[in-house]
Formats: sequence, C-alpha cells, structure tokens
Amino acid sequence: MLDEAVKALREWQSDDSPFQLHPGDVGWYWRFGLEATAEAVRTWSVDGRIAAVGLLDGADLLRFTIAPDLRQDSELAARLADDICTPERGVLPSGTVYVESPRGTRFQEVLFARGWQSDEPWTPLRRDLSVEVEDPGVRVEVIEADRASVHADVIRASFEKSTFNSERWHAMASGVPFADARCLVAFDGAAPAAAITVWSAGAGRPGVIEPMGVHHDHRGKGFGRAITVAAASALRSLGSSSAIVCTPSSNVGAVATYRAAGFTALPEVHDQRRD
Repeated sequence: MLDEAVKALREWQSDDSPFQLHPGDVGWYWRFGLEATAEAVRTWSVDGRIAAVGLLDGADLLRFTIAPDLRQDSELAARLADDICTPERGVLPSGTVYVESPRGTRFQEVLFARGWQSDEPWTPLRRDLSVEVEDPGVRVEVIEADRASVHADVIRASFEKSTFNSERWHAMASGVPFADARCLVAFDGAAPAAAITVWSAGAGRPGVIEPMGVHHDHRGKGFGRAITVAAASALRSLGSSSAIVCTPSSNVGAVATYRAAGFTALPEVHDQRRD
C-alpha cells in the first residue's frame, strides 16, 4: 500500500495545484523506518483507486491531500470528514488536533462547517526551474550512503530537538521515495556548514525541499541561501519543473532565506484545528 500511496502522490503533483502533501514528505518520514511509516500513512479509495492520502506527522497532525479530480466531491468530503472527526476510526485522536490539506476543497468546507478553525499561517514558496540555476558560490557535495553521518550531523546540529543520525539517514534512504532524492551538504572550508534534502516527484512535476538546516556554528554567513540554490539546481537536474517549500510565516528568517535563493512566496495557507 505504501508504494501505491507514493505513486498516487507523485501523479497528483502539479504546478497548477495548491501546496499539498508530497511524496518527499513520506520519504522524510521514512527515517523512522518502514513499519512506522506504514502505520502513519492512511489511504481512502473510490471505485478501486486511491482517492486521498494522509500522513500522521505526529500524534495530533494529519498531513493530507485528495486526488485533484475529486476535490469538490461532496460525498467523498463527508466520508473523509467522518473518518477524521471520529477518534474510534483510528485517524486522529480526541482533543486538539490539526489537519493540513490543500486550499479550496469541499473537504475543507465540511471541516469548517463542523466547527474546525484556521490555525497559524504558513508560507509556501516556489522557484521556477525552467531556466538554469546560478552557481551557489560555495562548495556543495552530494552525500552518498558511505558519508551519511556528514549530512545527518549537520541536520541534527541545525534543529534543537532533532534526533536525526546515520541510522535514520539509512532508514530514510531505504524508502521508495528516496530513489528520486538527493542529500546535499555545503562546506565552510573543510567544515560541513549546511545540509538539505530534495525530493523529486518525476520529470515535469514540482520537487520539494525537506529539510534544510544550517549548522549552529555557521549561521549568518549565507549558507542557507547557498544550499537552497544548490537544492534548486539538483531538482532541475532531476527534471523537476519547480522547487517548493513551506515554512511557518512566523519564521521570518527562513522566509527571507528562501526569497534570497530565488523563491517567490505564494499566498499563505493555514492548517485546520479542532479544539
């Protein structure tokens, strides 16, 4: 089922679609292992084909998308809402929970009608990859399995509560989506300074950045912009039509970094919250 879910997510990616769950999101979650990823993914089917895919990204957040041709289907929207709003059905627990889904769907309307509210704003950003990407201006290397610790150590040093390590890198790399991924590290002299992973959804489709981090000892030197430019170049070489990323609007530093790397901010999006 995981293979089918990833395949559906790949097929649904489009530059004309609103920001949505990407196969790279499942690929990044795969760092917890195959079994954990399988337990976190939910699928819904209509007439024998996958109609919606969700990823439980923690106990209280469902990251979720719907097949483009079914986003205004009222029957499917009600069915999805019933499952998501009923803790006994094993999607989300009782209490305060969150759903991330594409804007403008019938499903979102149903959740609002049932008393769900908009949560904090996020800023999606996109860079068009139809033209060649400039040089990042620093040394950047693609990290293979034998140097997993180089990438993992930078990511762990970039996020205060990160538990990412070589073991989780190899688990992530064992996942189906990693066949279309690249891990990059930028260097400050001989020292690894910034790291990023990019995930392609196939030629002619948008690729996603998840995650990007700058080592706490190398901040303020432009390595965030440089590694993000390198990521855009890597996605272009994989055939991606654009590079996309989404970050909390409150993280003004991250938004500024992506803008400096040639990304354009799109209209803000909001998760939906049930208190």
